Amino acid sequence: MPNTVENKLDELMHEIRDIKKALILDRTSKRAVARDMVTAWGTLGQNVSARWDKISALDEIRQQREKTW
Repeated sequence: MPNTVENKLDELMHEIRDIKKALILDRTSKRAVARDMVTAWGTLGQNVSARWDKISALDEIRQQREKTW
């Protein structure tokens, strides 16, 4: 009898460790995806800024907000 209880407890502990590993791997993969997205947005922003005309971004926004009607 004690062996079966010990075996069940060992199995539960093993399953808990597996679940914990899965959670950690899931969390780290989500962080990697988020980091890649931030990097992509930063690169996109740099590309847009490099191609921007000689007008500053602030002036461009002001022009877009001016009411011309």
